Amino acid sequence: MSYPKRTAVLASAAALAGSAVLMAAPAAHAEVVDVNYQCKTPIGDKSAVSPIDIKAVKSGGGYKVTMSWQKGVSSSPVELGKGSMNPSATIKLGGADSGTMTVTGPANQEAIPADTPIKISDLTGTYTPKKTGEVTFTAGVLTIKALGTTTTCTPTNDPGPSLTLDVTAAGGGGAPQSGSESGSDSGAELPQTGPEDSAIALGTLGGTVLLAGAAGALWLTRRNQAAARVRR
Repeated sequence: MSYPKRTAVLASAAALAGSAVLMAAPAAHAEVVDVNYQCKTPIGDKSAVSPIDIKAVKSGGGYKVTMSWQKGVSSSPVELGKGSMNPSATIKLGGADSGTMTVTGPANQEAIPADTPIKISDLTGTYTPKKTGEVTFTAGVLTIKALGTTTTCTPTNDPGPSLTLDVTAAGGGGAPQSGSESGSDSGAELPQTGPEDSAIALGTLGGTVLLAGAAGALWLTRRNQAAARVRR
């Protein structure tokens, strides 16, 4: 195979490798989950089922997490005036991380009539990964404070995660080790399936494609073609 053709083949292989890396980028999986809340209220026990949606948006070194209720929960025997009801909730972490995080939100923007389901506004909080890996976010306890009273609503149906997110801790903390021991400088080696110079060229070109895209591959190809003409 001539040198220019060989370079073109390597460029194509590197471009495919770059595409594979981009396609394998971490992604979030969100799912609306029905949560059966059992609520302890000042006037007795109540229950309600609400679909829960949890989403996350990257923000600095962490994520802004938003928890949404699609139906109201609990109720009040008296009208709750504007600004008199304050909600908060916990989200259980699982998978690579553990524990809980807290989400909070504004007081009710409108009066809530008596004996009607209480609509919870979107609650938000900040999650900072402590471990690297796949983390799940599941609805936890909802707390409603209103008119000097506290209502606690606890999921009883063992709901599944509303969000699964691949995260990286600062400094890569908690990342699983494979192969050599932590601290080894062996790194990930490019498998050699051909001559040594082919492996080196593929590794170099692949890095260029990832950083500069197709323009980097075209520049290297033209440079090698010019060098071949000079040798002739």
